[in-house]
Amino acid sequence: MEVIPILKQFGLSEKEIIIYLCLLETGPHSVRNLAEKTKINRGTTYDILKSLIDLGLVGYYHKATKQYFIAEDPAKLNNAIDQKLQNLNEVKERINQVIPSLKSLYDQAGEKPVVKYYEGHQGIKTIFNDVLETVDQLSSKEYLVFSTSTIKDHLYKAFPNFTKQRISKKIRVKVIAVGHGGTTAELAEVKSLSPREGSPTYIIVYHDKVVMISLSSKDEPRGIIIEDPALAATQRQLFEYIWRNIR
Repeated sequence: MEVIPILKQFGLSEKEIIIYLCLLETGPHSVRNLAEKTKINRGTTYDILKSLIDLGLVGYYHKATKQYFIAEDPAKLNNAIDQKLQNLNEVKERINQVIPSLKSLYDQAGEKPVVKYYEGHQGIKTIFNDVLETVDQLSSKEYLVFSTSTIKDHLYKAFPNFTKQRISKKIRVKVIAVGHGGTTAELAEVKSLSPREGSPTYIIVYHDKVVMISLSSKDEPRGIIIEDPALAATQRQLFEYIWRNIR
């Protein structure tokens, strides 16, 4: 069994392991000799020895005018683990005592927006899956879309049966379209805002979320999901106002 990975799991750094194993293998050393043997500078070696002493893995003694450091019995690793567990339990108790105060601060700040970023066709598929899964759980199965004709060819390459799945789930969609083209599928209403082409963007409003999709300079789709009830409500109001006033 390899020793070094286990000592790393225990929590020792690479340099601590080097010094600890050196003491185990070669016996007592002064700081200077140990630094020379391990090629770790003297100041760092001394700091590491203090850390290993605190863990109970290294001891020391004086001979003449020099101080020598020696590895303790490796069985003391178990003692160090027990001490760590005890310390963690004490920290856990203290954390539990302050959690109510921390939660009070968290609640005072109100709900915080969650933003997730996606790239490429698979990323856009993930976004559309979230739209279907989220809206399918709502009592009113509907979402809203602002769409430009210049982006539509980039949306469904990884999810060609999206519309079929939407219809099978009986999910309705309202679309405000910018630019030419576009077809009306089942359970979809489309109104044209302008025949002029717009920048390649696609905005979806559903439940407490807003999606924004655009194209990179290499025509790769990228999008974000913003989960924020206030933002979604504002976007929904804006959509409904435009929808009512389109002739």
